[in-house]
Amino acid sequence: MTACGLNPAASLPTAVAPVVAVTARLSVIPAVTAHFTEKPTGQPVQVMHTPTPAGCQVKTGSLEKGAIETPLIDKPMRYTVYLPPCYSFFGSKKYPVLYLLHGQGFAEDQWIRIGAAAAADELISTGKSPAFIMVLPYDYSYKQPTEYKFEEVFTRLLIPTIDQAYRTIPQADRRAIGGLSRGGAWALHIGMRNPGMFGTIGGHSPAIFFADEQSLPRRVLEIPSDRMPRIWLDVGMNDSEYIVIQAFEVFLNKNNVSHIWHEYIGWHDEKYWSAHVHNYLSWYAQAWK
Repeated sequence: MTACGLNPAASLPTAVAPVVAVTARLSVIPAVTAHFTEKPTGQPVQVMHTPTPAGCQVKTGSLEKGAIETPLIDKPMRYTVYLPPCYSFFGSKKYPVLYLLHGQGFAEDQWIRIGAAAAADELISTGKSPAFIMVLPYDYSYKQPTEYKFEEVFTRLLIPTIDQAYRTIPQADRRAIGGLSRGGAWALHIGMRNPGMFGTIGGHSPAIFFADEQSLPRRVLEIPSDRMPRIWLDVGMNDSEYIVIQAFEVFLNKNNVSHIWHEYIGWHDEKYWSAHVHNYLSWYAQAWK
């Protein structure tokens, strides 16, 4: 898999002087079309006990697919939505939302394939986690974030579309973003550039963008303390991106930015991520208990 992180020889700065706050300039939102189809999830998850709501014995969630068509990007932004068990049973209940981004060269089904839906089913049906919605968008490009408008489509079109189509809790402390590899770079990029939009940010082997080498630390320092999200970083000890990711973690430490840091045995691959996907989802859900 081709890494899209920083040059390992150039580590992130460990101290950054104050800079003028960056204001994102967003264009007028063009027309957007969303399409929805529905299909069931895969195999049921074996659980020890199932405290499902009275009148609802469903233990697995369902998947829906959609797409946003906009001239801002070359291809539609496809996405898959995981709805938790008993979502349709409760017609008025609202849910937290977790946005998860895939790695470079893969598609929106990557998180499902490595076990995210099965892990969510188990956590929710056993009462280890409150029920939540997951949204898995597709990033078709290898470009840097300065070269096309994925972020704008994500923040200005995708999130409002999800909030309108589903019973979400549209508050920062009930909205999380995470990703693996290139998706982890997007999670850090989008989350840190939009303080107050996400209460939780997760980077799983994040292949931090070249374009973010200097700007990402500045963005972190510009976030007001009352808007600083929960942050998780993890990396395999044999990961090709290890030096760059560790440098960012050292920066967070030196600037007293609270975060979770994990080094595990493993490489930059799906075997590594699938081994930890249950822990990832459990950590995201802790914010919603």
